[in-house]
Amino acid sequence: MKQTIKGILAPIQDSVRDLLPIIVVIAFFQYAVLQQPIPNLGEILTGTVLVILGLTLFIRGLEIGLFPIGEAMAYGFARKGSLAWLTIFAFALGFGTTIAEPALIAVAAEAADVAAAGGMIETHEASRHAYALGLRITVAVSVGIAIVIGVIRILKGWPIHYLIITGYACVVVMTELAPKEIIGIAYDSGGVTTSTVTVPLVTALGVGLASSIKGRNPMVDGFGLIAFASLTPMIFVMAYGMVV
Repeated sequence: MKQTIKGILAPIQDSVRDLLPIIVVIAFFQYAVLQQPIPNLGEILTGTVLVILGLTLFIRGLEIGLFPIGEAMAYGFARKGSLAWLTIFAFALGFGTTIAEPALIAVAAEAADVAAAGGMIETHEASRHAYALGLRITVAVSVGIAIVIGVIRILKGWPIHYLIITGYACVVVMTELAPKEIIGIAYDSGGVTTSTVTVPLVTALGVGLASSIKGRNPMVDGFGLIAFASLTPMIFVMAYGMVV
């Protein structure tokens, strides 16, 4: 019984510890700097409790669900020995997780509203929806390609820093060429792809694949896929802005 209670309380304590710095910062500036009481304190406390419980369940879900299945599928494809199926799976995983990313959906919708308000696209709903969908698909395709590149890097043992430096050199060049209205959206797109849905599965894929290939070190070769997933959307979205 004690072990069960301890097993339940330990993850909650970890979540409280992780959120504590944020709580302390907000409380300090609200009371010490602004010198005002926190409005709707009861609702905020209720929301904080829900956030703690949600974070606890989310992390636990990653541990028992997403990470194991990602690693298991990586092992399976490595044993199958088919590069074609592995790359198809990598692209589909990157595309599928990104197109469903809540942060990307929100950013794309906001970008469509701003583009309509600024006269870049027509103001009716169909144009905004088409613009947002096109942006989401562009980012999702870019992440799918990024995961394929990352998987091939693990298989071939290529140094990651050369690929990253080349990618950011392309970002710098395209920043000079792309319309200024799309540059900020492109840079933000690189961040929203590394959120709650994409990161766990992509990380598990990289670690599992590196662990299953002889001569690869999971710590050295297994990580880095997320870096590609952050980099390629900036290039693709700026290209999307130049075309659209």
